[in-house]
Amino acid sequence: MNRTSLMLGAAFAVILAASPVNAQTTQPQSSAPKQTTGSAPSNQASKADQRFVTEAIQADLAEVQVGKLAQQKGDNDGVKQFGQMLEQDHSQHLQKAQQLASQIGVTAPTEPSREQQSMYDKLSKLSGQSFDKQFATAMVKDHKEDVAKFERKAKEKNPVGEFAGQTVPTLQKHLQTAEELTSSKRSK
Repeated sequence: MNRTSLMLGAAFAVILAASPVNAQTTQPQSSAPKQTTGSAPSNQASKADQRFVTEAIQADLAEVQVGKLAQQKGDNDGVKQFGQMLEQDHSQHLQKAQQLASQIGVTAPTEPSREQQSMYDKLSKLSGQSFDKQFATAMVKDHKEDVAKFERKAKEKNPVGEFAGQTVPTLQKHLQTAEELTSSKRSK
């Protein structure tokens, strides 16, 4: 336990010290065997787990950006409050995801995916009620997909599965909030 805590602390320090520009070069693959002497299997992640963590980080980065955008562009107070919730929850989740990435030897991405960036760009051109409607609709779609993905991964008995399981309640709360925003828009 003490050794694991030290390894996680050291890995987190590396993440904090690394700038986005050189993040890929600050976590060489060769350092993993040194940190995992005697317990290599627990820190080895499958390609699917590596991809899942990478995509989770990209999603967190995107949700933080979109949350900030909702606070700026939203017309409805509910949209602005949801944006604040997204920013706060996904910022916290991002830190956990980055720690897990470091633990399993994944270089954490520093930007959302192209698809996520495209959604942000589309939303950033809108304002007022038009923004509110498109934002709420996009968040329902996005969070439905995320809940399903995280629930599937949570069934796995490994650190990535545990991480996914811990995330599901927050994603479900976000989905419920987004659905409430879309239904309130329809009733107006």
